[in-house]
Amino acid sequence: MKQSTGVNQSDNQLVFDQDPSLLDAQSVAQAMHTDIERGLSTQEAQRRLEQFGTNTLASAPETPKWKKFLAQFNDPLVFLLLAATVISGIAWVIEKLHNPAEAEALPFDCIVIVLILVLNAVLGYMQEAKAEQAVAALAKMTAAQTTVLRDGERSTVESSQIVPGDIVLLAEGDNVAADGRLVHAAALHIAEASLTGESVPVSKNVATLEQAKALGDRSNMVFNGTAVTQGTGKVIITATGMSTQVGHIADMLQGAEEEPTPLQKEIARVSKMLGIAVCVIAVGVLATLAVVYGLHSIQDVIDSLLLAVSLAVAAVPEGLAAILTVVLALGVQRMAKHHAIVKKLSSVETLGSASVICSDKTGTLTRNEMTVQRLLTLHDDLRITGTGYEPKGELVVQQHMPPSEQAAQASAYMLAAGAIANDGKLNDDASIVGDPTEVSLIVAARKIQADIWAQHFTRIAEIPFNSERKRMSVVGTLSMPDASEYASAHLAPWAQVADGKQLVAFAKGAPDVLLQYCDYVFDQGKVRVLTREDRERIVSQVEQLSKEAYRTLGQAYRITGATQIDQLEGAESGVDLADQPHVIEQHMVWLGMVGIIDPPRTEVRDSVAQAHGAGVRTVMITGDHPLTAARIAQDLGIIEQGEQSLERYTLTGNELDQMSEREFKQAVAHTSVYARVAPEHKLRIVRALQDQGNIVAMTGDGVNDAPAVKSADIGVAMGITGTEVTKESAAMILADDNFSTIVAAVREGRAIFDNIRKFLRYLLSSNAGEVFTVFFGVLLAGFLGLDDPASAGVTVPLLAVQLLWINFLTDAAPAMAMGVDPSTENVMNRGPRKLTDRVIDGRMWSDVAVVGLLMAAVTLIGMDLYLPGGLITDDSAVGMAHADQIVMARTMGFTILVFAQLFNAFAARSGTRSAFHGMFANAWLWGAVALSIVLQLAVIYVPFLNTAFGTMPLHAHQWLECIGLAALVLVGSEIYKCIVCLIDKQRA
Repeated sequence: MKQSTGVNQSDNQLVFDQDPSLLDAQSVAQAMHTDIERGLSTQEAQRRLEQFGTNTLASAPETPKWKKFLAQFNDPLVFLLLAATVISGIAWVIEKLHNPAEAEALPFDCIVIVLILVLNAVLGYMQEAKAEQAVAALAKMTAAQTTVLRDGERSTVESSQIVPGDIVLLAEGDNVAADGRLVHAAALHIAEASLTGESVPVSKNVATLEQAKALGDRSNMVFNGTAVTQGTGKVIITATGMSTQVGHIADMLQGAEEEPTPLQKEIARVSKMLGIAVCVIAVGVLATLAVVYGLHSIQDVIDSLLLAVSLAVAAVPEGLAAILTVVLALGVQRMAKHHAIVKKLSSVETLGSASVICSDKTGTLTRNEMTVQRLLTLHDDLRITGTGYEPKGELVVQQHMPPSEQAAQASAYMLAAGAIANDGKLNDDASIVGDPTEVSLIVAARKIQADIWAQHFTRIAEIPFNSERKRMSVVGTLSMPDASEYASAHLAPWAQVADGKQLVAFAKGAPDVLLQYCDYVFDQGKVRVLTREDRERIVSQVEQLSKEAYRTLGQAYRITGATQIDQLEGAESGVDLADQPHVIEQHMVWLGMVGIIDPPRTEVRDSVAQAHGAGVRTVMITGDHPLTAARIAQDLGIIEQGEQSLERYTLTGNELDQMSEREFKQAVAHTSVYARVAPEHKLRIVRALQDQGNIVAMTGDGVNDAPAVKSADIGVAMGITGTEVTKESAAMILADDNFSTIVAAVREGRAIFDNIRKFLRYLLSSNAGEVFTVFFGVLLAGFLGLDDPASAGVTVPLLAVQLLWINFLTDAAPAMAMGVDPSTENVMNRGPRKLTDRVIDGRMWSDVAVVGLLMAAVTLIGMDLYLPGGLITDDSAVGMAHADQIVMARTMGFTILVFAQLFNAFAARSGTRSAFHGMFANAWLWGAVALSIVLQLAVIYVPFLNTAFGTMPLHAHQWLECIGLAALVLVGSEIYKCIVCLIDKQRA
């Protein structure tokens, strides 16, 4: 495009050299090579789509699948096992070269370790892929549509197909799909809160700006991510996708680095600790062997290397990464069923650690459905039941008794006026179009059949609402309702002119403003002069409703007496009433006022109480009026009832701005309601809470919420009303925009964390048992009769492949089953976990050590039974060749250790409660134990598995010995728990 047009073509986008708000609409159309009346041709639109790309926000480049798969191996424990694999392979090669006759045909240890690692990686990859698919499915729930002019015809296309130069038609209820310059606007109001934070819809016009202005003041521009609340408009699209104002914010967010979650940090710390511990133990044992036994031959070197491999295999819970992934993924799936879509598996545990939930009010704590609850005529104060946009409810007085017929009729006339002076629309399916406040009047009127007159009103002219006038009026004619409806409507004070000939005006607006234009009042079924006492009474009613946080709207009417607009007093033919409101808005009759509120969700109060009981603070952060925010907060139990609570627990954005940093931090520690706040306040509040050691969950829906959502420990985006930028920034998306879903997610997160602790206790104590068995088996080999006096070197108590099998057998299925264990304690009756608390604390390490030593003791005792020269020798071991005695002893120790760990699976479900409490609550655990037993039997009795795992069949009495010794682990664990509980009681 030519430079003279103010537009050039660069990098897949049309870029204005000048702000389009400073150009007149025709100049913008010429610059964009588009026809305002016909729009682009289909062919040109397709060409621009190919050139400029789709109208979508760019996400981070997708990681290739092969990289995602390799990332599963990026773990210190995996590196340790890979090192063990290399050592085992080297040992096999050395033995194959120096002693081929006795060397194994294949390096079984290496093969099995590699297979386990690959299996773990496949499981992890598959589970993470499922989580990504869930998020993608959410994004495809609905495809936004936009009305455009193409080839001179109106057509509807997907918003992603909008291109620069398109002519877009806007109407009430539409979402704006891209940035553009207005060329036509009729009473157009757009809600830009998602972009600018402005809570009131902004009035738009086509006038060219004389100078550049801030985003919120560009009255002739519309922006992606905003919504039309009133009126119609025609727009030339000037920017799409990442070139929109929303795109600029999204681009800035992409560079932000994400902090690892507490669980990720802890698992990394544990992995590092285990790696160091294994290396220290291996070096220590090898040094001891070199000193005690000496390394006299290549065979001694091979034995020592194999021992190092055995220690590594014994210490490392190979399945930890995969089990953790599976457990988190299962939790994600359960949360998804409750409308909480978690984007990252590791975020699940963080939810359980949340100590503060910062929530928006509208739509999250409330229904986001404006509802008329109060109807005040001059002498009556009525309630109307029902919430939301479902037109079901009835009129009642405060004691829930039906009102008098006269009060009911007066209320019906008031709602009829509100429904007539209205641009909203209520569809048959209870969906709405237009301003929610206006629609609430239609819903209330329909609840009591007061919309009869609205159905028989023909609008001729209107004087629209604006922020200066604070009122709206319509003028038109009325026709008589059908006979069937007439009985309930004939007493209306305007029924006398329902002949379709004379004009009637209806108005609604701020009560204190509308009252100024009223000279009469409808009282006791009649119209009379409005007295000073009446005015004072009405003003008092307004003040009372405002104190109770209701949004108030007054209704009035006037019979003009004219038959045509040009016959109105002071009007000329063709008069524009919008320019002369006094022509209509005078000598009006006051009907009454309504109190409107966005009601709190009924289920949220219980959720807030549950969160409070769990030590989780609920903080409301809203742009609404302080009184409204405080009223909702008190209704939901976020703050206590009473005036003192308002002063102590509520702050506004202006008050925050006046505080010093020290005062701000002190206020954040106890303030629970923030009203009239800007986006920067939200971010500041979140950071202050984090500085105080809290784990913060922050909800948001608009683009301006994205920085705070991104900075929070758990960013929560709204799935229904949330913008794409906010969803991209969040760790979790609420598919139902409901606060109760967050609390349910916290409960689920805590249960998952408890289960993670269960299987970590189980895995680590089981692996500690293996390490202690190998460690003490080597050091006490002579004492136990494990070594062979006829040969040099040392005999390891258990083979590396046996230890790996134990880990695979007992760590996989039982640990996964523990990951879905029903809660053994009420997780919402305790405080949240602190940032300084460890996933694996000192108490758990004590549990691990005690149970590990018990396992090692019973295992070595079982081996000693079949080793000559030990403490105890079973008669059946006498007369066997020493090599067979070693195999039998290993088989016994191997089997005892397997069953000891299976018993430990029940003991590890709690660090304090008995294993017999809820022992049969987890059917998956029993199934996992049964599967492990069957697989162990196969290793003992299948001949080729005997060769691979160095085992031999056991007799019946040997099985009794194995199970009896293994059961001592459960008995010992129960005794240890009793001792710990007694100590805790004495300390308390």
